Amino acid sequence: MKEVTEAVNNLSISGGAAAAGAEGHKKNRIQVSNTKKPLFFYVNLAKRYMQLHNEVELSALGMAIATVVTVAEILKNNGLAVEKKIMTSTVDVKDETRSRPIQKAKIEILLGKTEKFDELMAAAAEEREAAEAEEQS
Repeated sequence: MKEVTEAVNNLSISGGAAAAGAEGHKKNRIQVSNTKKPLFFYVNLAKRYMQLHNEVELSALGMAIATVVTVAEILKNNGLAVEKKIMTSTVDVKDETRSRPIQKAKIEILLGKTEKFDELMAAAAEEREAAEAEEQS
């Protein structure tokens, strides 16, 4: 878990090719997969995005929808985020095995910072630093 947190903290977010992705890609959007990364990678990444942009949009297709909802609920239950908007839709996805496109469910959840976000993040950082100092002594 520590490695995941460090990877998220060391992440540099820029307007380069990686951030550009597709046309119209938002800088504060996280496209969640339920197979590629652990759950708390997305939780920590969402916290980081909220620090930078004051809000984050979580997006997922199909089976990954449960992961997005779980990430949003963790952030809300910890007092870090409030729901601003939830959008659901279906999208056509091309499947190589079939000749016709298949429809997949899509969800987008827009979360904003709570008033206590910065205070809670500062307290968590202090706890982490104290734990690291204790480990070293």
